[in-house]
Amino acid sequence: MAYVPVPKDLSKVKTKVAFNLTKRQIICFAAALAIGLPLFFLLKGSIGTSVAAFVMIVVMLPCFLLAMYEKHGQPLETVIKNVIQTKFIRPKERPYQTDNFYALIEKQRKLEKEVSAIVKGNHKTEKPRRG
Repeated sequence: MAYVPVPKDLSKVKTKVAFNLTKRQIICFAAALAIGLPLFFLLKGSIGTSVAAFVMIVVMLPCFLLAMYEKHGQPLETVIKNVIQTKFIRPKERPYQTDNFYALIEKQRKLEKEVSAIVKGNHKTEKPRRG
């Protein structure tokens, strides 16, 4: 009997369309082919086959990276966007700030104490200082 491994986390399973490739991969490979192949044939006669092949590879490489690269389940453009945001857009120092619940309770207690003192008439009014 043949056993087929079944992944435990089905959210990481990608739907394959054709040739065991996802729709994204097929689109990116087709774009790379549409850009690289005509470029190769245009450059082959003027600069030589080897250099034209190298230029074709360099031009097609971003499409291949968009199709295949994935980090932590995120595609390349998401990873690049996150890197740009952390390096250039967001502030460098982001201090950790918390909402201190006990400080809020203490402040509320002082305010209630002050209000009750005003209501009872025990509150001393301070004159604003000048200068």
